[in-house]
Amino acid sequence: MKQVIFEQTGLPEEVLQYVDAAMPEPKEQEVRIKVLARNINPSDIMFIQGMYGIQPKLPCSAGFEAVGIIDACDSSSLYPLGTRVIFTAIGTWKEYVCVPVHSLIPVPENMSNEVACQAFINPLTAYAMLEESGLQAGDKLLITAGASAWGKLVIQMAKQKGIWVAATVRQEAQKQLLYQLGADLVINTEEEKISARMKESAPQGVPCIFDAVGGKLAAQILPSLAYGGTMHVFGLLSLENIPLNSGLLIFKNLNVKGFWLTSWMEKSSPEKRKQAIHTVFQHLSNSSLQVDIAGTFPLEEFQAAIKAYNSPGRNGKVLLM
Repeated sequence: MKQVIFEQTGLPEEVLQYVDAAMPEPKEQEVRIKVLARNINPSDIMFIQGMYGIQPKLPCSAGFEAVGIIDACDSSSLYPLGTRVIFTAIGTWKEYVCVPVHSLIPVPENMSNEVACQAFINPLTAYAMLEESGLQAGDKLLITAGASAWGKLVIQMAKQKGIWVAATVRQEAQKQLLYQLGADLVINTEEEKISARMKESAPQGVPCIFDAVGGKLAAQILPSLAYGGTMHVFGLLSLENIPLNSGLLIFKNLNVKGFWLTSWMEKSSPEKRKQAIHTVFQHLSNSSLQVDIAGTFPLEEFQAAIKAYNSPGRNGKVLLM
């Protein structure tokens, strides 16, 4: 089989290789999956660079999320051969992957591979962060990276709950799309002052911020929190740590919390996880949540896919099929 691997950490365009590998054989309680589609997430890129919370064991394949068909399994498998499943694993940029059978999620019949391969990480993160925040109808929320796949999902889910949403972008052309998805305020951080725009619409501040960027932008939005508010940090797109204002934290009694979907899933009850997946998949299946695709590429054209992923102003996910 073929796979995309890296033998040292670094920029994807410099360290990734397309190589031959032996066909993997499933162990007990595992299945082998023929991978049909994968999406490229920021976590994939950070993992390749050695900058993610999980460190690669070199040589390593890239990618965490995919959809595929069960190709081989033992007699005790929960699912028959040919079942289409969503799964997460370390290293999905391969033609075949072996994963524990208990980690699989069957794909709804009316969900395409293009949607299924991005149905887990971003949609469930958006859902879980809203649940964790405790925001109710009429509350206000500010998010960074509003035009990202995660950001667009947060906007749509928040609006379904009646939550007012402000979002930051870096491209003027992205603003109209977010307004169409339901955003109440979209701020172009390249041309507008966040603090001034937020004071106009939320003079008392917002109770909650979701930050996917980190760095200076996170520091700039911190004053937009209301007294006792919380900033939930889940991403580091800037690749820079947040320079926090200690005075603001002290005198406004602010909270800064990290969020990682893996930890949320581990601490949640089986019933809570099942409800989260059911809700998200139902929305994706009936198109009440919109996901966008910027381009699809065969696995061997991973370099072109990386280039498309890095394109400024990209709208939608880049997929490896």
